[in-house]
Amino acid sequence: MSGSKVLAISGSLRADSHNTALLRAAQKFTTGLDIEIYDGLRDIPAYDQDLDTPHDRPAAVTDLRERITAVDGLLIATPEFNYSIPGTLKNAIDWASTDWTGNEGLPLLHKPVAIMGAAPTQFGSVRAQLALRQVFVWTESDIVVKPEVIAFRSHERFDPDGNLVDETTIDLLQGLLQALTTKINNRS
Repeated sequence: MSGSKVLAISGSLRADSHNTALLRAAQKFTTGLDIEIYDGLRDIPAYDQDLDTPHDRPAAVTDLRERITAVDGLLIATPEFNYSIPGTLKNAIDWASTDWTGNEGLPLLHKPVAIMGAAPTQFGSVRAQLALRQVFVWTESDIVVKPEVIAFRSHERFDPDGNLVDETTIDLLQGLLQALTTKINNRS
């Protein structure tokens, strides 16, 4: 029997991203979640309200919206750029947050969402996670509040192959995944 389905999105496009590595660690350390890592963020065009209708949306956007609708929850790992979330991640959320026709439904409405992040700085992704939480308040998503997974000095938490090896971060990650599972189960 497979667990609840979760779409995992890394806010980083970088090949050796510690945020994408955090998502791979989530796949490894989960108990009961079926986590799929989304790899189409690079293909999402800039948000354009003129194209934001069911018939005009770019295929990559339609795919993202359908994937979000089909899963039980989201897991997002975000780096921090300029004290906030990367534009590519915010752009994808903008595309997934609308229903201008009033007939489609809102993919993010009440969707359980867990947020985490990694960055090489002392402060990690604290400000980015805060900014991302504000976005999900607007979409009325069901945000996991604790535990917070902030992999600061991220280069010290992964081995050279990108495996998460820091026990404290692993424990926090497992706690976050359990909290996401609880939110998902409470929706059912």
